[in-house]
Amino acid sequence: MASDIEIAQKATLKRISQVAKERLGIDDAHLEPYGHYKAKINLDYLDTLKGRPDGKLVLVTAISPTPAGEGKTTTTVGLGDALNRIGKKAVICLREPSLGPVFGMKGGAAGGGYAQVVPMEDINLHFTGDFSAIALANNLLAAMIDNHIHHGNELRIDVRRIAWKRVVDMNDRALREIVNSLGGPGNGYPRQDGFDIVVASEVMAIFCLATSLKDLKERLGNIVVAYTVDQKPVTARDLKAHGAMAVLLKDALKPNLVQTLENNPAILHGGPFANIAHGCNSVIATRAALKLGDYVVTEAGFGADLGAEKFIDIKCRKSGLRPDVAVIVATVRALKFHGGVDVKELNKPNLAALEKGLANLERHVANVRGVYGLPCVVSVNHFTFDTDEEHALLRERMAKLETPVVVARHWAEGGKGAEEVARKVVELVEKGGPSRFSFVYDESATLVDKMKAIATRVYGAADVTFDAKVRQQLARLQQDGYGHYPVCVAKTQYSFSTDPSAKGAPSGHVVHVREVRLAAGAEFIVMICGDIMTMPGLPKVPSAEKIDLDEAGRVVGLF
Repeated sequence: MASDIEIAQKATLKRISQVAKERLGIDDAHLEPYGHYKAKINLDYLDTLKGRPDGKLVLVTAISPTPAGEGKTTTTVGLGDALNRIGKKAVICLREPSLGPVFGMKGGAAGGGYAQVVPMEDINLHFTGDFSAIALANNLLAAMIDNHIHHGNELRIDVRRIAWKRVVDMNDRALREIVNSLGGPGNGYPRQDGFDIVVASEVMAIFCLATSLKDLKERLGNIVVAYTVDQKPVTARDLKAHGAMAVLLKDALKPNLVQTLENNPAILHGGPFANIAHGCNSVIATRAALKLGDYVVTEAGFGADLGAEKFIDIKCRKSGLRPDVAVIVATVRALKFHGGVDVKELNKPNLAALEKGLANLERHVANVRGVYGLPCVVSVNHFTFDTDEEHALLRERMAKLETPVVVARHWAEGGKGAEEVARKVVELVEKGGPSRFSFVYDESATLVDKMKAIATRVYGAADVTFDAKVRQQLARLQQDGYGHYPVCVAKTQYSFSTDPSAKGAPSGHVVHVREVRLAAGAEFIVMICGDIMTMPGLPKVPSAEKIDLDEAGRVVGLF
């Protein structure tokens, strides 16, 4: 079968102005085209939609990711196409890809097979420049911190307590820990520093949670970048940096409109990772989609323990959004991996391993239904190696949790292959009933208790431990009035625990918090657990080695 990029390059795309007009009723005057097939939607136009009723919100999440692949973005795209095929006006709402994984090992974020958003090469590479704008805004603030210190340090910043890092949208382990300002007095004061990847920047989180340009600027001003010699916080507003940062982001804040292979509308905007940030696309994009469509299909990053939890406890809490139903994506292959099967053996039937690995799916279903209070359906991405017996076992186990299972074939068949999933989603939405939606913890709980609630209720942990320094920081944050903020856990995506090798559904483990960061602009507290890094490295054989241009100037090797 053709590769993802070959399928995408053979697609017949409509001009984005035609998609906008025919499917969403948006006139040319409200679009800012970036070529023929992608455009930004004007914020002033989105303001005119506020009186419209909201459509239904479908949250796509997944089991804990594995090397076998699950296909969450592919399912999001396929489900959106399927809903349109069965007569619903559906809009897809996705995150933008980071260049780090594109050139590293995870891949892109445009879907796959015959369930993709296009133009795939543009989306997976520079797209409309949003990530570049976020990086520039972040690094402008970093430059203004060092410049302020160099020119007399009127704010009395303690150079040992600078909390703001520079960022780059690439996996580069050499930049994790650096010493900057070497070369003499003219270059500033040397200090230990480091880089994060762009998606880990607080600017990215603010970008995705802001509701307007005014809100964006206010949040940027609230960023705490350092502390004085008297341990008082110094903000971006104190440095007079937030205005210029907002200028760099003013065009980026407009959501991006593209299309699927079946010419259905898709809005892509923002892209924090769920293992190191909150893992959701922008509030502006989701709200816009809900005003433009009857159904909105959106995804949260990685498994339901990370992306879905943060979607609910951070994005929903801050924005007032409420999902109507959840779709949990799984594959038989991935579940057998959670049951202990080596990657090379996953194509062989193995009911015993599947039965063992199903514990991972059961935990996620229990969390989505019992903790988050959402009705859900399990969508199983079909592989030709799957057997009827394996699918039967999966349905049998999920029936005990009163959760429907649908085998989907959208990767090979496009929207047609996900129509059964779409019908089940519509059935669950229209069935309605009293809402049981709930957060994992109360806003009034302490930061320590919020972290314990996530670990024990969602991860199955027995307890949470904190470095002594972290406990002191949390006590100070609580004292300084940040205790009402939600918690954003940074941990491995591969396990419910902080050990990436602990597959299935480990329980009784201890989650250790080794670092805490205040994100005062985004209004959450980051708890960094285990060995998770906010600057990833490239694998031994990075995807970049396969990406190239052919003689005709077309991109090849991009998935």
